Amino acid sequence: MRPLHPRLSIRPAEHDTRAVVLVLHGGKEHSYESSEPGHLSSRRVNPFARALHRRGAAHGVAVWKVRYRVRGWNAPERSPVADARWALEEVRRVHGDVPVVLLGHSMGGRAAAHVLDDPSVIAMVALCPWLPDEPIHGVSGRKVVIAHAVGDNWTSPAESVAWAAAARPLATSLTYVRVQRTGHFMLRRSRLWTDLAVGFPLSWLDLDPSVGRRATNVLAQAATGAPLLTV
Repeated sequence: MRPLHPRLSIRPAEHDTRAVVLVLHGGKEHSYESSEPGHLSSRRVNPFARALHRRGAAHGVAVWKVRYRVRGWNAPERSPVADARWALEEVRRVHGDVPVVLLGHSMGGRAAAHVLDDPSVIAMVALCPWLPDEPIHGVSGRKVVIAHAVGDNWTSPAESVAWAAAARPLATSLTYVRVQRTGHFMLRRSRLWTDLAVGFPLSWLDLDPSVGRRATNVLAQAATGAPLLTV
Protein backbone atom coordinates (compact mmCIF):
# COMPACT_ATOMS: atom_id res chain seq x y z
CA MET A 1 0.00 0.00 0.00
CA ARG A 2 1.43 3.37 -1.00
CA PRO A 3 2.09 5.97 1.71
CA LEU A 4 -0.56 8.67 1.88
CA HIS A 5 2.06 11.38 2.10
CA PRO A 6 5.67 11.88 1.05
CA ARG A 7 8.27 11.47 3.75
CA LEU A 8 11.40 13.35 4.78
CA SER A 9 14.75 12.17 6.06
CA ILE A 10 16.24 15.18 7.86
CA ARG A 11 19.86 15.72 8.83
CA PRO A 12 19.63 18.87 10.96
CA ALA A 13 22.03 21.75 11.31
CA GLU A 14 24.00 21.76 14.54
CA HIS A 15 22.64 25.12 15.69
CA ASP A 16 20.32 27.58 13.96
CA THR A 17 19.38 26.54 10.43
CA ARG A 18 20.50 29.16 7.91
CA ALA A 19 19.91 27.10 4.73
CA VAL A 20 18.52 23.79 3.51
CA VAL A 21 19.69 21.49 0.74
CA LEU A 22 16.70 19.53 -0.56
CA VAL A 23 17.73 16.19 -2.06
CA LEU A 24 15.52 14.60 -4.73
CA HIS A 25 16.27 11.04 -5.82
CA GLY A 26 15.49 9.20 -9.05
CA GLY A 27 12.73 6.82 -9.99
CA LYS A 28 10.88 5.28 -12.91
CA GLU A 29 8.94 6.60 -15.87
CA HIS A 30 5.71 4.80 -14.87
CA SER A 31 5.08 3.24 -11.46
CA TYR A 32 2.58 3.63 -8.64
CA GLU A 33 4.55 1.24 -6.45
CA SER A 34 5.28 2.72 -3.04
CA SER A 35 8.64 4.45 -2.87
CA GLU A 36 10.86 2.82 -0.25
CA PRO A 37 14.15 4.00 1.28
CA GLY A 38 15.78 0.70 0.30
CA HIS A 39 15.26 1.22 -3.43
CA LEU A 40 18.52 1.81 -5.27
CA SER A 41 17.25 5.07 -6.76
CA SER A 42 16.82 6.41 -3.23
CA ARG A 43 20.03 4.94 -1.79
CA ARG A 44 22.08 6.35 -4.66
CA VAL A 45 21.88 9.91 -3.28
CA ASN A 46 22.60 8.99 0.35
CA PRO A 47 26.37 9.58 0.04
CA PHE A 48 25.66 13.12 -1.15
CA ALA A 49 23.30 13.80 1.75
CA ARG A 50 25.81 12.44 4.26
CA ALA A 51 28.70 14.45 2.82
CA LEU A 52 26.66 17.65 2.67
CA HIS A 53 25.65 17.23 6.28
CA ARG A 54 29.15 16.36 7.44
CA ARG A 55 30.62 19.48 5.85
CA GLY A 56 27.71 21.88 6.30
CA ALA A 57 25.91 21.11 9.57
CA ALA A 58 28.28 23.12 11.75
CA HIS A 59 27.65 26.13 9.51
CA GLY A 60 23.86 25.99 9.74
CA VAL A 61 23.07 23.81 6.72
CA ALA A 62 20.35 21.19 7.11
CA VAL A 63 19.94 18.41 4.54
CA TRP A 64 16.42 17.22 3.77
CA LYS A 65 15.93 14.18 1.56
CA VAL A 66 12.48 13.64 0.09
CA ARG A 67 10.93 10.18 -0.10
CA TYR A 68 8.25 10.26 -2.78
CA ARG A 69 4.85 8.67 -2.37
CA VAL A 70 5.36 6.49 -5.46
CA ARG A 71 8.29 5.51 -7.63
CA GLY A 72 7.12 6.87 -11.00
CA TRP A 73 6.97 10.18 -12.83
CA ASN A 74 3.58 9.11 -14.17
CA ALA A 75 2.93 11.75 -16.81
CA PRO A 76 0.80 13.79 -16.95
CA GLU A 77 0.50 13.54 -13.15
CA ARG A 78 4.23 14.24 -12.52
CA SER A 79 3.98 12.55 -9.13
CA PRO A 80 7.27 13.70 -7.53
CA VAL A 81 6.67 17.36 -8.35
CA ALA A 82 3.83 17.57 -5.82
CA ASP A 83 6.05 15.85 -3.26
CA ALA A 84 8.88 18.32 -3.84
CA ARG A 85 6.51 21.28 -3.51
CA TRP A 86 5.16 19.83 -0.26
CA ALA A 87 8.72 19.52 1.06
CA LEU A 88 9.46 23.15 0.22
CA GLU A 89 6.36 24.22 2.12
CA GLU A 90 7.58 22.14 5.06
CA VAL A 91 10.95 23.92 4.97
CA ARG A 92 9.15 27.27 5.26
CA ARG A 93 6.88 25.99 7.99
CA VAL A 94 9.80 24.77 10.09
CA HIS A 95 12.56 27.27 9.26
CA GLY A 96 10.90 30.28 7.68
CA ASP A 97 12.36 31.90 4.59
CA VAL A 98 15.79 30.27 4.60
CA PRO A 99 17.42 29.76 1.19
CA VAL A 100 17.05 26.32 -0.39
CA VAL A 101 19.37 24.60 -2.87
CA LEU A 102 17.90 21.71 -4.86
CA LEU A 103 20.04 18.62 -5.50
CA GLY A 104 18.44 16.10 -7.84
CA HIS A 105 19.59 12.95 -9.61
CA SER A 106 17.87 11.56 -12.71
CA MET A 107 14.09 11.92 -12.17
CA GLY A 108 14.97 14.05 -9.15
CA GLY A 109 16.62 16.53 -11.51
CA ARG A 110 13.45 16.61 -13.56
CA ALA A 111 11.36 17.28 -10.47
CA ALA A 112 13.80 19.99 -9.42
CA ALA A 113 13.39 21.77 -12.75
CA HIS A 114 9.64 21.95 -12.10
CA VAL A 115 10.01 23.53 -8.64
CA LEU A 116 12.83 25.97 -9.39
CA ASP A 117 10.24 28.74 -9.40
CA ASP A 118 9.59 28.29 -5.68
CA PRO A 119 10.42 31.56 -3.87
CA SER A 120 12.76 29.87 -1.39
CA VAL A 121 14.90 28.20 -4.05
CA ILE A 122 18.12 29.99 -4.99
CA ALA A 123 19.92 27.30 -6.98
CA MET A 124 19.86 23.78 -8.42
CA VAL A 125 22.40 21.03 -8.99
CA ALA A 126 21.10 18.36 -11.37
CA LEU A 127 23.14 15.15 -11.73
CA CYS A 128 22.48 13.09 -14.87
CA PRO A 129 19.01 14.64 -15.01
CA TRP A 130 16.07 13.45 -17.08
CA LEU A 131 15.09 16.58 -19.01
CA PRO A 132 13.12 15.56 -22.12
CA ASP A 133 11.10 18.78 -22.50
CA GLU A 134 10.93 20.57 -19.18
CA PRO A 135 10.02 24.15 -18.23
CA ILE A 136 12.75 26.77 -18.08
CA HIS A 137 10.86 29.73 -16.59
CA GLY A 138 11.86 28.80 -13.03
CA VAL A 139 15.53 29.32 -13.87
CA SER A 140 15.12 33.09 -13.81
CA GLY A 141 17.38 34.57 -11.15
CA ARG A 142 18.75 31.18 -10.07
CA LYS A 143 22.17 29.55 -10.21
CA VAL A 144 22.19 26.21 -11.98
CA VAL A 145 24.70 23.44 -12.61
CA ILE A 146 23.98 20.38 -14.68
CA ALA A 147 26.56 17.60 -14.43
CA HIS A 148 25.90 14.77 -16.87
CA ALA A 149 27.93 11.65 -17.56
CA VAL A 150 29.15 11.56 -21.14
CA GLY A 151 28.44 7.83 -21.25
CA ASP A 152 24.93 7.98 -19.76
CA ASN A 153 22.66 5.41 -21.44
CA TRP A 154 19.64 5.97 -19.15
CA THR A 155 18.99 9.69 -19.48
CA SER A 156 20.05 11.83 -22.41
CA PRO A 157 23.05 14.17 -22.23
CA ALA A 158 21.85 15.73 -25.50
CA GLU A 159 18.51 16.65 -23.91
CA SER A 160 20.32 18.12 -20.90
CA VAL A 161 22.52 20.22 -23.21
CA ALA A 162 19.44 21.48 -25.06
CA TRP A 163 17.66 22.37 -21.82
CA ALA A 164 20.74 24.17 -20.54
CA ALA A 165 21.10 26.17 -23.74
CA ALA A 166 17.47 27.28 -23.60
CA ALA A 167 17.60 28.12 -19.88
CA ARG A 168 20.99 29.85 -19.77
CA PRO A 169 19.79 33.33 -20.88
CA LEU A 170 17.34 33.40 -17.94
CA ALA A 171 19.65 32.18 -15.19
CA THR A 172 21.97 34.18 -12.98
CA SER A 173 24.52 31.54 -13.95
CA LEU A 174 24.27 28.16 -15.65
CA THR A 175 27.16 25.77 -16.17
CA TYR A 176 27.04 22.40 -17.89
CA VAL A 177 29.66 19.90 -16.73
CA ARG A 178 30.53 16.93 -18.95
CA VAL A 179 31.74 14.12 -16.67
CA GLN A 180 33.91 11.57 -18.46
CA ARG A 181 34.62 7.91 -17.69
CA THR A 182 31.44 7.29 -15.75
CA GLY A 183 27.74 6.59 -16.26
CA HIS A 184 24.24 7.32 -15.05
CA PHE A 185 24.58 5.56 -11.71
CA MET A 186 27.76 7.46 -10.79
CA LEU A 187 29.56 4.35 -9.52
CA ARG A 188 32.77 5.23 -11.29
CA ARG A 189 34.40 8.45 -10.15
CA SER A 190 32.07 8.47 -7.17
CA ARG A 191 34.33 10.82 -5.22
CA LEU A 192 34.12 13.41 -7.99
CA TRP A 193 30.33 13.16 -8.10
CA THR A 194 30.19 13.65 -4.33
CA ASP A 195 32.52 16.63 -4.50
CA LEU A 196 30.36 18.27 -7.18
CA ALA A 197 27.16 17.55 -5.23
CA VAL A 198 28.67 19.10 -2.10
CA GLY A 199 30.84 21.80 -3.63
CA PHE A 200 28.27 23.78 -5.54
CA PRO A 201 25.57 24.03 -2.82
CA LEU A 202 28.05 24.98 -0.09
CA SER A 203 29.93 27.48 -2.24
CA TRP A 204 26.63 29.12 -3.24
CA LEU A 205 25.90 29.44 0.48
CA ASP A 206 29.26 31.20 0.96
CA LEU A 207 30.86 28.23 2.71
CA ASP A 208 34.15 26.49 2.04
CA PRO A 209 33.19 23.11 0.57
CA SER A 210 36.65 21.51 1.12
CA VAL A 211 36.45 19.34 -1.99
CA GLY A 212 39.05 17.66 -4.14
CA ARG A 213 41.26 19.37 -6.71
CA ARG A 214 39.19 18.47 -9.78
CA ALA A 215 35.95 19.69 -8.23
CA THR A 216 37.67 22.81 -6.92
CA ASN A 217 38.80 23.63 -10.46
CA VAL A 218 35.26 23.11 -11.77
CA LEU A 219 33.82 25.38 -9.07
CA ALA A 220 36.38 28.09 -9.79
CA GLN A 221 35.75 28.03 -13.53
CA ALA A 222 31.98 27.97 -13.07
CA ALA A 223 32.28 31.03 -10.83
CA THR A 224 33.82 32.92 -13.76
CA GLY A 225 30.73 32.18 -15.87
CA ALA A 226 32.12 29.30 -17.92
CA PRO A 227 29.12 27.76 -19.72
CA LEU A 228 30.66 24.35 -20.50
CA LEU A 229 33.28 22.34 -18.62
CA THR A 230 34.67 18.84 -18.99
CA VAL A 231 36.14 16.85 -16.13
